Amino acid sequence: MPSKETIVALATPHGESAIALIRLSGPQSQELTGKIFNQEDTLPRHAYLGPYRDINGDELDTVVYTYYAEDASYTGEEILEISCHGNPFIVQKIIEDLIQRGCRVAEPGEFTRLAFLNGRMDLSQAEAVMDLIRARSDKALEAAKKQLSGSVRNKVNALCEGLVQVIAHFEAYIDFPEEDLPPEDLEGPVRDLTALKEDMERLITTSQYSTLLREGIKTVIVGLPNVGKSSLLNALTGEERAIVSDEPGTTRDYIEERITLDSYFLRVIDTAGLRESDSTLENLSIEKTREQLASADLKLLVIDTTAPSPLFPEDILRQLDNGRTLVLENKLDLPDSKEHKEYLPASSHCRISALTGEGITEAEKVMVKILTTDIEVPTPDATIVSARHANALDEAKNHLYAAVEKIRRLNPTELIVSDLRESVDALSAITGKVDNEAILDMLFNSFCIGK
Repeated sequence: MPSKETIVALATPHGESAIALIRLSGPQSQELTGKIFNQEDTLPRHAYLGPYRDINGDELDTVVYTYYAEDASYTGEEILEISCHGNPFIVQKIIEDLIQRGCRVAEPGEFTRLAFLNGRMDLSQAEAVMDLIRARSDKALEAAKKQLSGSVRNKVNALCEGLVQVIAHFEAYIDFPEEDLPPEDLEGPVRDLTALKEDMERLITTSQYSTLLREGIKTVIVGLPNVGKSSLLNALTGEERAIVSDEPGTTRDYIEERITLDSYFLRVIDTAGLRESDSTLENLSIEKTREQLASADLKLLVIDTTAPSPLFPEDILRQLDNGRTLVLENKLDLPDSKEHKEYLPASSHCRISALTGEGITEAEKVMVKILTTDIEVPTPDATIVSARHANALDEAKNHLYAAVEKIRRLNPTELIVSDLRESVDALSAITGKVDNEAILDMLFNSFCIGK
């Protein structure tokens, strides 16, 4: 549905740059192309170089402009894209001029919303646009590209088609009870619905990967006070992000940074040192460390190799003693440094100096190995659903389960169909489309009614 307004916005980040892109969408786009650049016959999808003249005829900049015709653009409406010099003052002057000419400043996400409303993409693809922009690893980028190409939509459509076939089966016996139909088969629909429920459950489980890819693999740095945890964070990020001090308890709250390691995106958290303390504030910080550790995907345990192996409470040791822990034997640059291979022998060990950087590269390689072998991150070919999709799938699965139970209890067919329709509606919320005509079409295709 084409809009009556023409919207305008800066499509590139704010600030100084070589080039800035200003985008218009709406019915005035072609008209403004002719008025601003004094060119009547602008060919769609052709780039032109020319002066941008404001409403008073003053030249603001020399720009490259491209016009896109309706139904052949990102939003499905006429679009004009103007590439000017990336001076924020020039950008502001051009946008102010376009507003004077009748355009309205676009709201956040409005171009993509128009693309959805005009049928250029479904809701899952619209969500993928932002995932693509925010991707910080190869795996996250591939997942976003796959969703943008329609992977989630195709899966949801396949589930809906399966449900529609079952609904069509039951609808036939509701709408045409006097027709010469074969005896109603209940085992077939139950079998089909059970298979669909299992497909939904498999998709729901992929939402955990969505968190890993979008927010990053939660990597928690733990250890006793003053063992070099903050120095490790600085070494991994390549900047002085955390305060380093010889005074124990310097880190009272956790510090969080995001880094890219190989093809993985990590959310690295530096926590307060684990020790008994008389300080209420420090004890609260240590409790937060326990909470972070409990939900960590990867644990980096830093120990001081100039001191005895650390003693931790049993609950902490249970969380550390698994394949997702890397023991970093720090301070190897000091003369009294000793190896601690016997400490948590089931975990990988690396000797490092967080202060000098020695061993950090090898430690990063071990981290990648752990991520590859012990933390299940999906391949780019996998279809991954977001939390919103998972909630909709869970609702659809519950309605489907209710329908199966009604079939087994021989409840009225109308009630079974009602649950199945609710399941289709829940699935359709993922893509934003509900096609009621599909059920009728499937009904006639499945049964030779009116022979």
